[in-house]
Amino acid sequence: MSSSVPVAAVCQMTASPDKEANFRTCTRLVEQAKVGGASMVFLPEGFDYIGSSREETLQLSESLDGETISRYTHLARKLDVWLSLGGFHEQGHDWKTDRRIYNSHIIINGQGEIVSVYRKTHLFDVELSSKGVSLKESAFTIPGPRLVPPVQTPIGKVGLGVCYDLRFPELSAALQRHGAEILTYPSAFTVATGTAHWEVSNISYF
Repeated sequence: MSSSVPVAAVCQMTASPDKEANFRTCTRLVEQAKVGGASMVFLPEGFDYIGSSREETLQLSESLDGETISRYTHLARKLDVWLSLGGFHEQGHDWKTDRRIYNSHIIINGQGEIVSVYRKTHLFDVELSSKGVSLKESAFTIPGPRLVPPVQTPIGKVGLGVCYDLRFPELSAALQRHGAEILTYPSAFTVATGTAHWEVSNISYF
């Protein structure tokens, strides 16, 4: 007997600059999640790629109507599954003159339609000289201008954030006031920043 409780799948993957390899990995994960009964699948920040340099990150970026998002809208429609694309490197609106991007969290419904786009508001700049870590997201990323309303999905009303937004409780409180039942913070961490935020335990994955 199938359960009437909706199933969500949260997928982990290690992204590289190889966009085609990343898409193959994500497609396999989404297909497995669908077979497992998921009606909505969550992919991480940087699911499209993680560049090895600022220049490569900018070079690989696309607009929302580019090939990458087109492929994911087709995948959602083919499998009739909702997708949360947790952090897409979206070319800014003044890309030709500004050459900066947004870190965008995109929701696609089961018909393959983009139903919400949240552009990350709080950018992550950190200098950890003792650990050799220097990250300055603001050097090439535009802060998003606003929050977006929670999205009604098959698993409930989902509020959208990205990674470092987690540090700002006002965002969570605002989303909850607007009816969010689930808060999302898809994230990609370096080893140094990850250990500062998460306690890792031994977990078996199947």
